[in-house]
Amino acid sequence: MDRPLSKGDVSLVTRPVLSKVDLDTFIRLPGKLHRNDPHWIEPLHLERREHLSSKSPVFAHLKWQAWIAWSGTDPVGRITAQVDTLHRQLHGQDTGHFGMLEAVDDPAVFEILMTTAESWLLEQGAHRITGPFNLTINEESGLLVEGFDRPPSAMMGHGLPYYGARVEALGYRPAKDLLAYWMLTDELNFPPALRRMMDRWHDRVRIRPLDRQHFQAEIQLLRDIFNDAWAKNWGFVPFTEAEFEELGKNLKLLVPDDLIYIAEVDGEPSAFIVALPNLNEAIAPLQGRLFPFGWLRLLWRLKVQPPRTARVPLMGVRQAHQHSRLGPVLALRLIEALKPPFVKRGLEALEMSWILESNSGMHNILEHIGAYTYKRYRVYEKQI
Repeated sequence: MDRPLSKGDVSLVTRPVLSKVDLDTFIRLPGKLHRNDPHWIEPLHLERREHLSSKSPVFAHLKWQAWIAWSGTDPVGRITAQVDTLHRQLHGQDTGHFGMLEAVDDPAVFEILMTTAESWLLEQGAHRITGPFNLTINEESGLLVEGFDRPPSAMMGHGLPYYGARVEALGYRPAKDLLAYWMLTDELNFPPALRRMMDRWHDRVRIRPLDRQHFQAEIQLLRDIFNDAWAKNWGFVPFTEAEFEELGKNLKLLVPDDLIYIAEVDGEPSAFIVALPNLNEAIAPLQGRLFPFGWLRLLWRLKVQPPRTARVPLMGVRQAHQHSRLGPVLALRLIEALKPPFVKRGLEALEMSWILESNSGMHNILEHIGAYTYKRYRVYEKQI
């Protein structure tokens, strides 16, 4: 059902995304809005369609709807609203979320998008709304509020500087900030005090690469560690077995053996790290298109001119070690394990993201080894 809004001579309407044509408009709209942003990287349209496909395992526990805001025949904004049964089990049956927000710089457009999402969420029994999540907290999260002068890394969001102010003007308040750290490979170093701490546990801690001969079992091991490590974090939603299996297929294809490591304590797998080559470097010139010849350009770039940077999208230390002296040792040893393959592969820098602003322990570790914050993403909340 169309939701109209009229202010002065401006007539706006939101329409739900129901057809393939609607979905194509929804996916392509950000590229039009960001066309003058030199740091924008258009996601691959094919990947976005797969992300929103009903076949995605996330929809086993997520109900959602997307809308496009129209001014006449021109699309001027988009949004999703979603309720997650796993989130509700952990955080209350009245929770709901918005996501995938993009719009022209017009307060009326933001108002009609947000009120449309809120109305749908009220119908689903939601009274506490947080976001943006695209579509869950385990995917792209938060509005970019600092760091617009650098392009986003793979699987991280990007936005326009006015988004935050427009959302806050509608009664939304900051709930949590998520930070992205930047670290240069040749500046990664471990001060003597940290080195002594790491060496003290040398006999009990073993760092090993992922065992590809037992890939499925290893992937589910990573899921088990992640869900345990993040269970008490703000907004946590566990990865399901099917979701992590799907993620594992991408890791198997995109991540070399020497960029995934598991830390064992007395033989027990207790922490892990995954470094993903920054595919955004390769897809930037494609403007979202793989066909007819984009896939050839992509393969050529990945082989002849591979990415020079990477991102750590997944990392976790089991709760049993998080508040002990061993916890930071595991994180440091895993980060240290990445340096030799980074040097060998010519990877010059690493993004660590995202990290809750309240995670003072991880911030302390990263700042002591030469990393610094360079982007900030903000999750908003509102009672509706």
